[in-house]
Amino acid sequence: MKNILSKGILGLGLIISLASCKKSDSPLTKVTPTNMDSIASNYYEQYLKLYPLEATSQGDTRYNDQLPINIDKDFISGEIAFYNSVQKQLENVDYKALSDDEKVVYDVLDYTLKDKIEGYAYHPEYIPFTQFGGLPLNFPLYGSGEGSQPFKTEKDYSDWLKRMEKFPDWMNAATENFREGINNKVVLPKKLVVKMIPQMKAEEITTTDMEKNIFYGPVKNFPKDFTKAQKDKYSALYADAIAKKIIPAYTKMGAFLEKEYLPKARDTDGYNSLPNGNEIYRYYVKSWTTTRKTPEEINKTGLQQVAMLRAEMEKVKQQVGFSGTLEEFINFVKTDPKAMPYKTSKEVLNGFNNILAKITPKLKTMFSVTPKTKFEIRQTEKFREASASAEYIQGTPDGKRPGIFYMPLPDPAKFNITSGMESLFLHEAIPGHHYQVSLQQENTKLPKFMRFGWFGAYGEGWAHYCETLGPEFGLYTDPYQKMGYLSDQMLRAVRLVVDTGIHTGTMSREEAIKYFLSNISYDEASATAEVERYMAMPGQALGYKIGSLRIRELRDLYQKELGKKFNLASFHDEILSQGCLPLDVMNRKMELWAKKQK
Repeated sequence: MKNILSKGILGLGLIISLASCKKSDSPLTKVTPTNMDSIASNYYEQYLKLYPLEATSQGDTRYNDQLPINIDKDFISGEIAFYNSVQKQLENVDYKALSDDEKVVYDVLDYTLKDKIEGYAYHPEYIPFTQFGGLPLNFPLYGSGEGSQPFKTEKDYSDWLKRMEKFPDWMNAATENFREGINNKVVLPKKLVVKMIPQMKAEEITTTDMEKNIFYGPVKNFPKDFTKAQKDKYSALYADAIAKKIIPAYTKMGAFLEKEYLPKARDTDGYNSLPNGNEIYRYYVKSWTTTRKTPEEINKTGLQQVAMLRAEMEKVKQQVGFSGTLEEFINFVKTDPKAMPYKTSKEVLNGFNNILAKITPKLKTMFSVTPKTKFEIRQTEKFREASASAEYIQGTPDGKRPGIFYMPLPDPAKFNITSGMESLFLHEAIPGHHYQVSLQQENTKLPKFMRFGWFGAYGEGWAHYCETLGPEFGLYTDPYQKMGYLSDQMLRAVRLVVDTGIHTGTMSREEAIKYFLSNISYDEASATAEVERYMAMPGQALGYKIGSLRIRELRDLYQKELGKKFNLASFHDEILSQGCLPLDVMNRKMELWAKKQK
């Protein structure tokens, strides 16, 4: 899974980056562009000034010392005014005169602006972060020296110091916003707040032993060319900023959450129990799925998918000769030695390399356009493997850093292929995220807001759709690998049932965990973390399955409609040719493509 918090649809309450520009010192400059190219590039230039942490994450270092208070009222009203001004520019564009590609750019920008503006109507700032995401959780990653904030020059070290100095202001604004949420009865569930308190008190953040504090990481890894004077200077400045700014900000937030916020937090689980909660949830469903589907429709789809996948799992159960119930089988494969064929990390990595070797000849029949960005399979580093999951980290657009599929292997002998080995590779690596993200970044014809943009329903939907290509690649012939694929599909189907169930009030947290465990071979702690993620980010988990089903529907539709004129490689190339799109925009784009094939 890509990091959903780095690129999600903004205005979602817990989204990362930033803030307080008063109206007088807004970083936005007045420009009145006239054509689609200049409107799009001007929009993104201004947008990165508002969200400088996103610029940093993309390797754009211009605003590396900025940390605006993006949850502050004045900042938000300035941001909305900016989006409205870009909307006015779009109104002056002659849509009919645009090329097909330009129409897509127009549609994506128009969708993005409307979605951001609408999101603020529901006051996401009342919940500035959760146990699952937000600046207090991302900030240590930037400051550790292991994230996207660079620490190569003296300026880099000074830039981060400035960000650390501004961090307490962000935390103070978050406290005020939580209080305003209390006044407006928009608060988090108690069950989530109790998870946030220990996060704020975490040893690696609040320890005064600098050698053990995560924010001291850059000091322990100075560039080789730093002089003794430079090292002494920044060692002292960092120790001071951590002791006087960082530790007090986290400690104060932990105390506020525990003493003031927790007693006022709610005992309910779903958004339906908040004032106007049903309407807010419908917005998040629309925003994360980029469709007009209602929670009720999505719930129904989820139930149908779960039933279909259970029937497929029954077949695998019979194939391996297991006589108990499906629930018992789901539990049995967790510990079945046949599902754990590996002994060493090298054997597991070889297993992934063998998958790549097996699918490579077939890729040519499915894609004519492939990424220039190199690709590697690596074991997750020891220092982070305990808390990491399998992931894809994209390469750089210039091709200097490859796209990397990381696999944590704390104990290779316990690596279970029914956790979805072949399907995981198709999703996270090739042709999933590696093809989709690399082609998007490499496409310099795209405006930057689309080259680096992300819609989860499309991005995760594409990767999830790629899992379904396994049989065409000659995979899933082993019953345990097939079970892994079905489990991966099941996880996304269960999310449709659970997310909509919790937030419409038809399912409690406890019922959701029970439902989850009866369909997916997770342990209770992992199932609980998943369900609490859905509680914290309403609608986010719906995009995977909704996006995947949409791509499959379009493929089936055009295969039928075009007959012999349908070419799978051409279909896939077209889906990927302009990067992440809202699904309704993708529909229009593919309709135009189909007309041309005829």
